[in-house]
Amino acid sequence: MIKLEVQNLAKRFGPRKVFSDINFSLETGQSIAIVGPNGSGKSTLLKLLIGFNYPTKGKVIFSENGRTLEFDAYRRRLALVSPYLALYGSLTAHENLRFFAKVNGDNVTDDQIEKTLSSIGLAGRGDDFVAAYSSGMLQRLKYAVAMLKNPDILMVDEPTSNLDDAGKKIISDLIDARRRESIIIIATNEKEDYGLAERLCQLGG
Repeated sequence: MIKLEVQNLAKRFGPRKVFSDINFSLETGQSIAIVGPNGSGKSTLLKLLIGFNYPTKGKVIFSENGRTLEFDAYRRRLALVSPYLALYGSLTAHENLRFFAKVNGDNVTDDQIEKTLSSIGLAGRGDDFVAAYSSGMLQRLKYAVAMLKNPDILMVDEPTSNLDDAGKKIISDLIDARRRESIIIIATNEKEDYGLAERLCQLGG
C-alpha cells in the first residue's frame, strides 16, 4: 500500500503567494482532482509533489506500508503526463519508450512496448519518428511512457490536452483502468475533464 501525505504545503515565488496550507492524504486506489483557472497553481502543486520544485513551507511524504520512501525510490514509482514534458522527435516511438524505461531503470520487451502502444491507439506506429506525430498522437505517447512504468502514483496535468473525441475515450478508459492499482491525481482547468475527474474521485475514494 502506497500512501501520499501532503502537510501544510505552501509555495511563494518572491512576494507572490501561489497557495498555502494545502493538506490531504491518499492511498492506493484513491484519487483527487485539482481544478481551477490558469495561474491558480495546479501545475506548481504537481511539480512540488514530484520533486521538480521545492515548497516554501510544508512536507510531501511518500510511504509504503508505513515506511517512508526516499526521493529516488518514489520517483521510480511515479509517472507524470503533462504538456510541458517533451519527447524526442528524432527517435521513433519504440526508441522513446525504450529510452525512458532505461532512464527509470526498467527492462522492457518488444511485446510490452507493442501492447502499450496498442492500449493508447498507436498500434503499428511504433517505428514512425515522433517528429511526424500529430499533437494528439504525442499526447497519447506520453501516456504510453507513463503506463510502461506501471506506476503506483499517476499524475496527469490537463489529461485530454490536444486529444480528439476518440483519443479522449482511450485516455479516459486507460485512467479509469488504473484507479484500483494506483494513486491518481488529475489537474485541469477544462470543464470537459471535470466529469472524468469527478468519476475517478467517486470511484476511487
